[in-house]
Amino acid sequence: MLAYIAPIVVFGLVIFVHELGHFIAAKLTGVYAPRFSIGFGPALIRHRHGETEYVLAALPLGGYVRMASRHDAEAAMIEGGSEESSALKPDDAGYDPNAMMPFGPRPVPEDRWFESKSLAARLFIMIAGVTMNFLLAFIVLTLLGLTYGEVVVATREVGAVHVAPNAPALASLRAGDTITAINGTPVRNWNEVRDEIDKVPAGTLAITTQHGDVRVPVGGANEPPAKDVGAAIDFFIPPIIGDMLPGSAGARAGLRGGDSIVTINDLPVTSWSQLQERVTPSAGKEVPFEVRRGGRTLRFVVTPEPMPQKDPVTKITTQVGKIGATPADFSSRQPMGLREATVEGARRTWVTATGIVDIVRGLLTREVSVRQLGGPIAITRASVAAARSGLETLFSLIAILSVNVAVLNLLPIPILDGGQILINIAESVKGGPFSARTREYVLRAGLVLILLIFAMSTYNDVVSGVKDAIAKLFG
Repeated sequence: MLAYIAPIVVFGLVIFVHELGHFIAAKLTGVYAPRFSIGFGPALIRHRHGETEYVLAALPLGGYVRMASRHDAEAAMIEGGSEESSALKPDDAGYDPNAMMPFGPRPVPEDRWFESKSLAARLFIMIAGVTMNFLLAFIVLTLLGLTYGEVVVATREVGAVHVAPNAPALASLRAGDTITAINGTPVRNWNEVRDEIDKVPAGTLAITTQHGDVRVPVGGANEPPAKDVGAAIDFFIPPIIGDMLPGSAGARAGLRGGDSIVTINDLPVTSWSQLQERVTPSAGKEVPFEVRRGGRTLRFVVTPEPMPQKDPVTKITTQVGKIGATPADFSSRQPMGLREATVEGARRTWVTATGIVDIVRGLLTREVSVRQLGGPIAITRASVAAARSGLETLFSLIAILSVNVAVLNLLPIPILDGGQILINIAESVKGGPFSARTREYVLRAGLVLILLIFAMSTYNDVVSGVKDAIAKLFG
């Protein structure tokens, strides 16, 4: 049952909120909206309230708000038929002699057509869905902060230091050092270490350890900003696996959550940073692992998969080896006030959005493989896993997916919001609308592109599922 309910809750809520944004904006600007649909194609459930019919359709791949438009015919192939073709006749059930098309005989007033509105009003309608998705993510992440508190990393011990060419002084900081103060301000945990570093303006960043001060010039010409220095310092994490991603290289090789890594390539491993240092350059190569599990020492051979990753120092995205392991969680929680939760909600929303933009950019520049694209099966599996992990994980997934939908809808693909925004701006610059044939060709091209992406991501899902099944069968 969970396999059916979880994806409906996760994806359904995200799509509903997106379309609700368009619907509210249409109402606010006076555009007639006769249909609000979750899903495409034939209607499974429909209910009319006021001048709008609310529909649950057969293909749960998105949704739409049908608005009174001169270009109704071009969108009809996606949205289950034009209003003219679906207009009710006097003998049909639900026909209302006092209603506007398609529920009755009254024509739609000229001032209620989408095209009758100003460019600003039309852009407001089209951007409203994306805005609602960002707002949903922000609200969810803020409420999670208020409910569950802030994740606090209690350690102050340095796990690894990635020295940038423009910050050579950072080389004086070593793994194993304990940070006690930043620019003279005492720190109690890694959260405070990062907060204090991020606050430092241009000048000198003084990192105090048990060995003395490490002074790093920041913010000046040819000097890194303080935030980049903070990102270049990892905190200490024991080399214990918390969880393995299903179907990942490590899972297929036999690694499990709870395994304590002893050696990699027959070299001792004492921290998670060392694990990353050994795995990262080994994409596509067989790497021997020795782990402790239940009092026994076991050996496995893992072939890390090549994955795109942006270097925290150089900001360059390269292919690195990944085994699909996450470290054991040694963090704790501390309550957050409304102000702190609001700031954290905004920060996490922004970080998620910029991460998705980086992935899209990587796909376009071929730095990220299309094999990394996940589709409906991946969303379903993630939803079920999140629901089993608890409400916090489930709502975190909703926030992440909501930001995904927002960012991807801004792509300049004709049937997406970004494409429609581009078309409306182009028509405004041109001084008139494109022909019906041009619009139809553009829309069809966009539909083909979306179907190709959908088919590719679904194929990736199937391949990943088969690999996972084989690993379980022979594991």
